[in-house]
Amino acid sequence: MRSRARAVLLAMILGPATAVAVAAEPVPARVRLESPGLHMEVSPRLGGRMLHLSLPGAPNLLLVGEAVDSQPDPKVSASADNIPYMGHEVWTGPQSQWWTGQALNPARRKAAAVWPPDPWLSHAPAKVLDQGDTHLVVEGAASPVSGVQLVQAFSLAHEGAELAVEMRNIRKEPVSRDIWFNSRVPPQTRVYVPVAADGSGVRVRSDTDGGYDALVTRSDDGLFSLELLPPGEGLLGRRGKVFIQPEAGWIAGFNAGQAFVIHFEKQPAERIHPEQGQVELYLDWRPDPAYPSLMELEVHAPYVALDPGQSTTAREWWIVRRYDGPDRRDAQVAFLRRMLDEAGIE
Repeated sequence: MRSRARAVLLAMILGPATAVAVAAEPVPARVRLESPGLHMEVSPRLGGRMLHLSLPGAPNLLLVGEAVDSQPDPKVSASADNIPYMGHEVWTGPQSQWWTGQALNPARRKAAAVWPPDPWLSHAPAKVLDQGDTHLVVEGAASPVSGVQLVQAFSLAHEGAELAVEMRNIRKEPVSRDIWFNSRVPPQTRVYVPVAADGSGVRVRSDTDGGYDALVTRSDDGLFSLELLPPGEGLLGRRGKVFIQPEAGWIAGFNAGQAFVIHFEKQPAERIHPEQGQVELYLDWRPDPAYPSLMELEVHAPYVALDPGQSTTAREWWIVRRYDGPDRRDAQVAFLRRMLDEAGIE
């Protein structure tokens, strides 16, 4: 390992076991991790993107795009566009600064472009540093756009997974960023986020241009959710984003006969960049089954200033269980409260 931070990251994931370095070889398109209670697939070829997470034999909880198969070897350049691989990936925040600190694409710098994401972080090949049946550690490309390099570690337990990220400043001057987890799921996933009873800490942005209707939200009993109600007459669907300062450090979801909780370290609002929320939900949904609808479950770590060579880390813990109950809010909330209590999560 080239730094103490990388050694700490490995130790955090692998525990006291001795790490065995992986010999240099072609970057694999997929690495499958298995524990008795959970299956995961990660693509080092696509920057360490997680492509699958589920109980054994159950449907994928993540939404994955056909580009994973049709564009398996993307070109990485400062003029590259976004490729909809979906799955789970790591960005850096805030979005307004994605292209402002680089010189490779002057047009995007001048426009302070907020799209596409950094191609080096999104789909440049990552080096496999360590691998076993239930763990994987990959080192991403050093990005000349964001000025950082990511090391990602994935580890499975019986019914849970841990995702850890180290972000290191590779520039000769300070860089200010946050670690931004982004998990795409099917839009019919019923998602719950704990919020204040009075609705404070929630900002809803409905993107109603282009024929879209506003988002429909619900916040009963301190749990925020989005409702997939049909759009108004003549409108295409519903699209928008929700910025949340959560009351506790978790997001929960129900889909495909499974319930999952994404647990993270709750942060005070002042540690999150003011343009973002610690939790963000993005929905782009149309009733048309041919449209590539999606929902994004996003978590921001603290916004920090990194001196040259300095690193910061962030983690998510996923718990997945089988859910055979009805697709009703009351039944799901009751199951969720038991699940959180048994896991010792606030």
